Amino acid sequence: MSEALLSVQNLSTVFELRARSPFAKAPKLKAVSDVSFDLKEGETLGIVGESGCGKSTLGRSILRLIEPTAGRVVWQGRELTDLSAEEMRKARRDLSIIFQDPIASLDPRMTVADIIGEPLRVAEPSLDRKTRRQRVLKAMEEVGLAPEMINRYPHEFSGGQAQRIGIARAIITEPKLIVCDEPVSALDVSIQAQIINLLRGLKERLGLTLIFISHDLSVVRLVSDRILVLYLGRVVEIGPRGDVFARPAHPYTRALLSAAPIPDPDVARSRKRIPLQGDPPSPINPPSGCAFRTRCPIARDVCAKEIPPLIPVEGGTHRSACLFAEEVLRSGDDIASASV
Repeated sequence: MSEALLSVQNLSTVFELRARSPFAKAPKLKAVSDVSFDLKEGETLGIVGESGCGKSTLGRSILRLIEPTAGRVVWQGRELTDLSAEEMRKARRDLSIIFQDPIASLDPRMTVADIIGEPLRVAEPSLDRKTRRQRVLKAMEEVGLAPEMINRYPHEFSGGQAQRIGIARAIITEPKLIVCDEPVSALDVSIQAQIINLLRGLKERLGLTLIFISHDLSVVRLVSDRILVLYLGRVVEIGPRGDVFARPAHPYTRALLSAAPIPDPDVARSRKRIPLQGDPPSPINPPSGCAFRTRCPIARDVCAKEIPPLIPVEGGTHRSACLFAEEVLRSGDDIASASV
C-alpha cells in the first residue's frame, strides 16, 4: 500500500459555548469526535451525512481553519497541528478549499483579478504584477471563465460563474489537496452537473487529491473513490464507493441511501424506504454508546454500553461502526422491519 498523502488520526473538535449564567458550567458541543482516515495521492474521499453531522467542521479542522481540540493531521509526513502560524501559512500553498456559498465567499469590493490572485500575494509575495496577472488568466482559462471578465465584480456573475471564480482561486497556487465543502449545493441542478464535470476534469489535468463534502449521495457517487459516512461527528462507515453503495453495512448508511432520489419513477416506486425515526440527538449531550442507537431499528441494550469501533466488513477495506454489521448485510432492505 502506498504511503498516505494525508493522515487524519483521532481528530476531535469541540466548541465551548456560552454558559447560561455566570455560575453555570459552559456547555461543550462535540462537533467532530475521534475521526481517523488516510487519503492517497490522486484519490477523492466523499464525506456524507445529514446537516449538522460535522462534515464542514471536519474539513476545516483538517486545514486548521478551525483549530482541532485533539488528534493529529499529518500532511506528507509532517504534522500540521504542530506548525507555527508562519509555517502553516507556507504549508497552505499545497492546501486549498472551495466554499459552499459561491457569492458569500467572494469579497464584493474586489475584482475577479484580485479575488483569484489573492492567494498568490500570500504564498508568492515576490511575484511581479504582470506574472501574477498571467497566472490569474491561466486559472480563469482552466475553469472556463473568459479573460474579459477579469476586471468585473462578484455581483455581475451568476451562482455558477461565481463558483468558477472560487475554484480558480482554489487552484491558483497549484495545490495538491482541495477540500470541496458542498461546492454545488447552492446551485441549480443543471449548473451542478457543469461544476462537477469541471472538478473531475481539473482533478485529472492537475493531479489533484480531493475531499468532497456533500449531503447529496448522487453527487458523491459521481466524484468519489471512497465514501466516509458521518453521524453526530463520528465515522459510522467508510469504504470503497462500490462497496458502500452496493452493500452498506450500517443502518444509518442504508437509511441515507433509501432516501436518495432515483430518476426512474418505476424503480423509485418499487424501492423500499427506510425512514429514520426522530431527530438527531444534540451534540452537546450525545447518547451513551452508539450515537445512532436512539434512531436505529435494530438497537439493543449493548448498543448503549460501548462506542462501536470501526471493524472490517467481509475482510476488506470496507469498515462499519456497527456491532451488528454482518446482520445488517444479511438483512438487505428488510433492515427497517427487523426486530428490535
